[in-house]
Amino acid sequence: MPNPCYILEEELLRKNLSLIREVAERANVEIILAFKAFALWKTFPIFREYISHTTASSPFEARLAFEEFGSYAHSFSPAYTVDNFPEFNRCSSHITFNSLSQFERFYPDTLISDHHISCGIRVNPEYSEIETDLYNPCAPGSRFGVLNNALPKILPEGIKGFHCHCHCEDDSYTLERTLKYLEAKFGEWFPQIEWLNLGGGHLMTRKDYDIEHLINILNSLHKRHPHLRIILEPGSAFAWQTGYLQSEVVDIVENHGIKTAILNVSFACHMPDCLEMPYQPEVRTVNTTDNSSSTARKIKEEDITTNNTTQKSLVTESGNFLYRLGGNSCLSGDFIGFWEFDHELTLGEQIIFEDMIHYTTVKTHMFNGVSHPAIAIKHLDGKIEILREFAYEDYKNRMD
Repeated sequence: MPNPCYILEEELLRKNLSLIREVAERANVEIILAFKAFALWKTFPIFREYISHTTASSPFEARLAFEEFGSYAHSFSPAYTVDNFPEFNRCSSHITFNSLSQFERFYPDTLISDHHISCGIRVNPEYSEIETDLYNPCAPGSRFGVLNNALPKILPEGIKGFHCHCHCEDDSYTLERTLKYLEAKFGEWFPQIEWLNLGGGHLMTRKDYDIEHLINILNSLHKRHPHLRIILEPGSAFAWQTGYLQSEVVDIVENHGIKTAILNVSFACHMPDCLEMPYQPEVRTVNTTDNSSSTARKIKEEDITTNNTTQKSLVTESGNFLYRLGGNSCLSGDFIGFWEFDHELTLGEQIIFEDMIHYTTVKTHMFNGVSHPAIAIKHLDGKIEILREFAYEDYKNRMD
């Protein structure tokens, strides 16, 4: 087994997929996979046993859906361009526009596609319970979605659906409250559309999620608007707690009473959400000598007993051992939190970061399928030499 390594467990993945399919069938909705959270295309044959479509937000993702998932994508982009829209057009069955100006500019192109494309507009209900602004698409001044006072009473010809996304790992009760705002602000236009995409962030595979409540909410929505086709596009829910990132301790250093276990992984490079959000993932250790495992306990920094103003106790009051976990990049802040272990860590000991499949595996590459910029050098004579350009193959081949 290579180390470090992301390990996806098929049994856990199928458990999530089975539950998602059950919700879709019982609530008469379509639930599709959002590539921005999970795009390991070599697992798509498993997904195809449970779902039929995916959602894309870049030309690379749309192409991956078309070529590797085997179906047209439900696409949304904050802004399409003349250069990339033809690829969306080729690979999509649904295209949602972020603004009316974008719709007016590119909708005519969908009419000359070789297959039918249903177009929609993203709407912003100006309501979200997401506390972290980095992930809140409905925060004041958001660049996402059209406000209700900007929509004409009669929708432009060609707008067949609304797309609304304002959740992040939320429960069904948040969705219930959101729908009240959505219907209050945009319900008058519902008779003019054919489908309603409720976006992602519905964490229905979380252990404490109330599945029956979700199904009741969706069935009630159908009763109020029986003509609407309802779509959900969660990302995290599909791969939630389906695998882990395996790493190991490569050194232990001490500075001003703080012991840091340096690992052969990096939070900045391999687990960027831990620094962006920020959050501490669940951790367990596996002692490589006897293969025994134990779970580490997160410790809040304010709860650590200090020896003086600069030092922190290396042993907790319970007699356990305190470490900070550090990455192996040169970023000074490449570390995350303090952890209490029931034994002293040793070199070569495995550190397992739980639930590291969704988002993590895409953010370490081209997140959302957004390509890296080309690299060039401008020589003394003014001539520009292109050193490297990135293509779809660079995005896809992370799995080859």
